[in-house]
Amino acid sequence: MKYAIGMAVLLSAAAANAQPQRPAVEYFPAPALNGRPAPFSTAVRVGDVLYLSGQIGIGPDSKLPDTFEGQAKQTMENVGAALKARGLGWGDVFKCTVMIADMKNWPAFNAVYVPYFPAGKLPARSAFGANGLALGAGLELECLAYAGPAKGQ
Repeated sequence: MKYAIGMAVLLSAAAANAQPQRPAVEYFPAPALNGRPAPFSTAVRVGDVLYLSGQIGIGPDSKLPDTFEGQAKQTMENVGAALKARGLGWGDVFKCTVMIADMKNWPAFNAVYVPYFPAGKLPARSAFGANGLALGAGLELECLAYAGPAKGQ
């Protein structure tokens, strides 16, 4: 009888201290576009991986910078903001896909891209030339980041 009472107390204490389970898939909506709901999520977390939607260099003024380098920097800032909003940083990124409208801008993109990452932690990456990126952007960048287990798990 003492054993049964002891187990009941332990199970009751464990249940009281248990953290709520994180959903299997979490969706993080994108901000409205021109006053309308965006047709995508900024990010989706599945397990320990955060999938970031492709980002272009659109600034807070809803405009693209005039230069490729300006677009590249703003693209990186937009990805960084999406990571930060989820409590992550550039060191958590493990894979990127780059779409560039003109591959002659590849060296210019690398010059902007590389300094964002901690030394020795460049992610795996794929890149390809693209024709017709959203809003006439010169590049788009999508990333995957390790989000780790939810707190309390």
